[in-house]
Amino acid sequence: MRPRLGHIQFLNCLPLYYGLVKNDVLLDVDLVKATPKSLALQIMGGELDIAPIPAIEYARHAADLVLLPDIAISSDGEVQSILLLSKVPAEELGGKTVALTDSSRTSQVLARVLIEKRWGADASYVEMPPDLPAMLRDADAALLIGDEALRAYWQKPDDLYAYDLGTEWTGWTGLPMVYAVWAVRRDYARDNAEAVRTVADALDGSLTYCRAHLDDISAYAARWEAFPAAHFRSYFDALQFRFGPRYRDGLRRYLTEAADIGQLERVPELEIFGEA
Repeated sequence: MRPRLGHIQFLNCLPLYYGLVKNDVLLDVDLVKATPKSLALQIMGGELDIAPIPAIEYARHAADLVLLPDIAISSDGEVQSILLLSKVPAEELGGKTVALTDSSRTSQVLARVLIEKRWGADASYVEMPPDLPAMLRDADAALLIGDEALRAYWQKPDDLYAYDLGTEWTGWTGLPMVYAVWAVRRDYARDNAEAVRTVADALDGSLTYCRAHLDDISAYAARWEAFPAAHFRSYFDALQFRFGPRYRDGLRRYLTEAADIGQLERVPELEIFGEA
């Protein structure tokens, strides 16, 4: 039975998908495309074997999951696709309402950590679909992620304060931010270790390919969006798919801050497939 592999249906995973196609990996897996939130539900429901899921969801279900060692969706500074847009400066959000996109739990918690601890604002929160005009009709600020955030980042609304949360996190902590990790069901990893190694190697090969062909990938993305290839190249340069020691430190710091504001019961040990 081929591994059931999840894939995030946002532009941030286009380079990875492009590499999987070019390296003919899709012939060896059953690929399921969905939002990060949906992929987390599917892997926990046993419908997927390996999937990129929000980092906070890994932490909440760490007893049932292990992580691939060399891949994550991360940034070390600017990320461009996780954006807080506000009618007032972030420091003035105390007593105001922030609309959080319903697409990813990690970004929701990151926004709350920064609002409460970096900017010292005691805001209230509501979860909404990612529709900026609708969000700002009902709230004073809005969190967007993924493609909707990119469009807002590139169009730069003049009447709103815009905060790139990757920039804000690294400026505050000095660490990278890890948004999503590639999780494997613990029972699947135990019974199918060779298949997991094969998928991990395929993802690593895809990353190597995409880093060498970012201009081609950017031109491909520009065919489907009303923005020039240079915009996409800037975004793909900002994205990191790294999960080395410093990135793991950033993830631990994020999970610690999430627990400190009551969004996580405990900070788990990071259990990495193939590592003691």
